[in-house]
Amino acid sequence: MTIQWFPGHMAKARREVSEKIKYVDIVFELIDARLPLSSRNPMMDQIVQQKPRLILLNKGDLADKDQNQKWQQYFEKKGYHTLIINAQQNKGVNKIVPEAKKALKEKLDRERSKGLKPRAIRAMCIGIPNVGKSTLMNRLVGKKIAQTGNKPGVTKGQQWLRSGTELELLDTPGILWPKFEDQEIGKKLALTGAIKDQLLHLDDLAIYGLGFFARFYPERLIERYKITEEETFLPAAELLMLISQKRGYRDDYDRASEMIIQEIRSSKLGPYTLDRWEELGATVDEK
Repeated sequence: MTIQWFPGHMAKARREVSEKIKYVDIVFELIDARLPLSSRNPMMDQIVQQKPRLILLNKGDLADKDQNQKWQQYFEKKGYHTLIINAQQNKGVNKIVPEAKKALKEKLDRERSKGLKPRAIRAMCIGIPNVGKSTLMNRLVGKKIAQTGNKPGVTKGQQWLRSGTELELLDTPGILWPKFEDQEIGKKLALTGAIKDQLLHLDDLAIYGLGFFARFYPERLIERYKITEEETFLPAAELLMLISQKRGYRDDYDRASEMIIQEIRSSKLGPYTLDRWEELGATVDEK
């Protein structure tokens, strides 16, 4: 199944971001720490171009700590200032303005040497739907300024917001690419809730998730679903049937799939990173 998802309001948002990028000093690119590459919009490099950028790996507590460190090093090696944060729990958010100042040091020093009066840093916050942008904006501004929720694409429109005396933010709706060239990216985004469940069959998504955990975190499946180590080597479809029986769903694989997906999303199976640095980071570096 080819996944395509690009609502009209996102096409409009992309145009507006392109038009307004000239008004900001720096771009805050918010990505999901569980999907450091898959949750990045490939159009952003064209739109942002040479504008200074601060990469924010959000939902860091939901991701594998070892993978977090490797991905942070990966982005820093590429020349991006990078922070691991959790906007929901307000972790690391207080480091954003100081890090933005570091990224803009040359520009700020130049303005100061010209005798210009210090001013607030102007920033644009970008990211795909449901990556936590509204929550981050609320944290930075210190009050509830954007409707937040777990439905992809809930934030619409653009607005400037003041965060103390040091930061002015331009919020933008999440922007997602028109078509997933790699269908696995679509599955990863769906598993974390970044795109609508209706775009994939639930059992396909659950099977994908079980296959991933059986490969990278088999001990968690053993503990959570009371299966044996040998059973983690079963094909993921058979694993779904086995767990369905153990949980009392019998042949209702849709309900069993929904349960598994929700348990993965709610971290019942622990923190995880779907984009593995050892598989993707080195590959990207080679290109």
